[in-house]
Amino acid sequence: MLQEDIQANIQASDAYDYLLKLLAETDHTERLSAIFDALMTEKEQLELANRLTIFALLQQGVTQREISAQLGVGIATVSRGAKVFNQHHVDELLPNLSQRIKR
Repeated sequence: MLQEDIQANIQASDAYDYLLKLLAETDHTERLSAIFDALMTEKEQLELANRLTIFALLQQGVTQREISAQLGVGIATVSRGAKVFNQHHVDELLPNLSQRIKR
């Protein structure tokens, strides 16, 4: 069973690497949108958009409670987003996000 898990992880990693390269090489918004439509449900796309908006609002100094109220999401959703925001140094990864996403 362990060998099967290792093989599955290798295949998943190959698939993820392929996706990253594909996204990096794709410069047409319509094509990127079609890729995301194929990969994610509408709910997953909304969750991704909410995560990005949470990051933008955090960059603007909005409190977690205010973000929760503005977006209509639970405080736990915002707290998870804030944790990732800090752990992954989103300010450095996406420095102009708050200028691109206005709420």
